[in-house]
Order: sequence, then structure tokens, then C-alpha cells
Amino acid sequence: MTRRPDPWPGVPLGLRGELPYRTAQQRPPDGGTVRDLLDDAVSAVDAPDVVFALSQDGHRTVRGGGTGPPPPVPREQLRYEIGSASKTFTGLLLARLTQSGTLSAGEPAAVCLDPVRSAGRDPVTLAHLITHTSGLPALPADFFRRALPTWRTDPYAAYPDRRVIDAFLRHRQHRRPGTRWRYSNFGVAVLGHALAAATATPWDDLLGGQVLRPLGLSGTALRPGGPDTDATGHRKDGTTPVRPLSVGGFQSAGAVRATPPDLLTFLEAHLEPSGLSPAAGSLSDALRAVRRPVLRRGRGHRHVHTVAWFQHPTGHGPMYFHCGATLGQQAFLGFRPDTGTALAAVCTRRFRARDTFVTTAYALLAGM
Repeated sequence: MTRRPDPWPGVPLGLRGELPYRTAQQRPPDGGTVRDLLDDAVSAVDAPDVVFALSQDGHRTVRGGGTGPPPPVPREQLRYEIGSASKTFTGLLLARLTQSGTLSAGEPAAVCLDPVRSAGRDPVTLAHLITHTSGLPALPADFFRRALPTWRTDPYAAYPDRRVIDAFLRHRQHRRPGTRWRYSNFGVAVLGHALAAATATPWDDLLGGQVLRPLGLSGTALRPGGPDTDATGHRKDGTTPVRPLSVGGFQSAGAVRATPPDLLTFLEAHLEPSGLSPAAGSLSDALRAVRRPVLRRGRGHRHVHTVAWFQHPTGHGPMYFHCGATLGQQAFLGFRPDTGTALAAVCTRRFRARDTFVTTAYALLAGM
């Protein structure tokens, strides 16, 4: 009998670590309509612009509001910076490339970036990078020193593509890859550059050709647009605007900006991979793959991760989610196959001390 190769080699199912959110208990809606529930969620978030977009069994409900004056373009039509939730797009891309046989998740990242380099004894693989088990820190060692002059306006500007790659190739491992979970923007940024190098395709073209265009995400972009297309973020005071996000060499870790309808389309594809259009059919296997657990950690291994999502239990089935934040915006993406529900929530304020946005969105999805 031929043993099926492990699609995520080097990533054990048991690791130590903690997640920032506790397991939610199932709570049914209190009798109000979905529209009422979304309006309550919008009202609970103190931000200039707020949109909660929900899909249940293919039926969409989108509600928006906020403490600021309505923008010239309806809030639900603007593109929002989703920050680290961009990693779900990167995870799907990696799954697509591995499912198609283009590359293996077990390939050493350093060899992808520098083909003449030796892989070494315990190389950091593509699988390690996407599952945050590479041993890399959250950001490169010299990131904060370089970012300090523009910390409040454009901290990533001083860290372009080449610097991210060089920092990784110079990095000295203090722990064997695959032995500890540690969330790393640095690691996922390196993954993007490794995928671009391995396929000889610029990142924008690679993600666009393999994920965005097949799913018909015409309202999704990887670069800032203008006031007619992009929402304006605000600092934690909720009034001071911030410049559009510039991610430097961290594109694959946080560059996606998208409209709420596009985010719902992205999430609905995860709910029903078999119902994709012919143009997106090549993503079906990858969409199924990113729902499979690849890593369990914490006490009793109760924290579960897939290639692209955090997975928490509800009363009836798993809930998949990912959060993201930039200097002035936040996003929450999640879906529940057991109830056919997807939620995309965005707002134009960066919460810091007490995050009512994430807790509101998490509780809403957990209760649907």
C-alpha cells in the first residue's frame, strides 16, 4: 500500500503556545432578524466607518454605519485594508500551488530564494513559514530601528523586498523549525518572496493570476488606490486620519485591500468549493485543503490551525477565522461550514486597549 505523502512535512500536530481568543460557546440568535443583528454589531463598534457583511446559505445581508460622516462612496463599496487577514489569501495560494504540483510545501525557502544555496540540516520550509513554525521572530531584528523615524506614518517603507529576503538569509536559527509556534509577519513575508522566486512570477501577478482573478475579485487590490476606491483609516482616537497602508516587502503578510462584497465572495468559496464557476474550478482542491487541520497546540492541543485559518469549535462544528489590522483599519474574516455562514467585518479605526471590533465580530459569527 502506497503511503500518501504528508502535504505539510515538518509541521507536527502538537506544539505549545497560546491564542489571543478563547473558545466561544454556541449561542443562537435572540429572535431578531439577521438585519437587526448586523445593525447591533455596527452600533457596538465605535469607528468612523463600519461594515458587517454576512452570507448565510448564499443569501447576503450587508449593513454599514459609523460615527463619521458618510463618505462620498457608499461604505460597502469601498476597499478596506485587511492587514494580517491577507495571510488567508497567501495560504490559499500556497495550497493551490502544492495541489497543482507546481511545488512542494516541504521545499526549503532559502533554496527557492537562492538556488545555489545548500538547504542545510534543518531548513525552514514553505510549510513552516505559513504555519508560523519557522522559528522566525514576528519581525526582523533590525526592523524597529529602521522603522522608528516613520513609525506613526509608514513604518514598513524602510523594509523593501530585498531587505526582507536578505534578513531571512542572514538569520541564525536558535530553535529547530517545526518545534514551536510563534506568529510571524516576517515568516509569511518571506513565504511570498519564496513563492514568487520559485515560480519566476512577481507577487502581484502570482496572487492575481492564481487566486484573485479566478474568484472574480475585481474589487480587491494589492496597492493603494484613491479616495473614490479606498476607505480612509483613523488612529485609535477615531478622528485622526492616517495615510494608506504601504507594506514595503511584506506584501504577502498584509497588502490585501478589498470591498466587503469581494470578501464575502472569497469566504463563500471556502464554504462551497464544489459550487465554483468553471474559471475558479482549479481552486476547489486548494479551498478544501485550507480547511484541514495541520497543527494543534496548547494545553490538550485545543488550539487548531489550518494552512490559512485559526479554527475554533462551536456547539455544532468548527469555525474558521482570521483577524487583521493596519495603522488605521481592522478586519475580521470568518466562516462556518456547519451553518453555511460567512462574515466579513471591516472598520476604519485601529483599536488598541479594548478591542470591541474583534470581540463583536467573533461573537456574531459564533452565534449564527
